[in-house]
Amino acid sequence: MTDEPESLVLQLLREMRGEMSRMNARIDTLATTEGVASALASVHYDLSERIAGLRRDVVLTHNAVIGHGALIEEFEARLLRVEQHLKLPPRDTH
Repeated sequence: MTDEPESLVLQLLREMRGEMSRMNARIDTLATTEGVASALASVHYDLSERIAGLRRDVVLTHNAVIGHGALIEEFEARLLRVEQHLKLPPRDTH
C-alpha cells in the first residue's frame, strides 16, 4: 500500500457505488408495492444529478491540474533561460 492520498474521483466513485447499492435495495423493496414508476424516476433523477456533479468535479480538477502543470512548465523554462544567461552550471536533476 502507498502512503499517497486517495484520489477524489475514486472516493466519489466509491461513495456513488454505495449509494447505488442502497438505491437498489430501495427499488427491491418498492418493487412489491405501488409507486414503482415514481420511485424509479426519483432514483434515476438522483443518480443523474450525482453523475453530473462528478463529471463537473472531474472537469474542474482536470483543468486545475493542467493549469498548474502549464505554470510549472513555464517557470522551469524561464529558470533554465536565467541559468543559461548567468552561465550557471546545470542543476543536479536528482
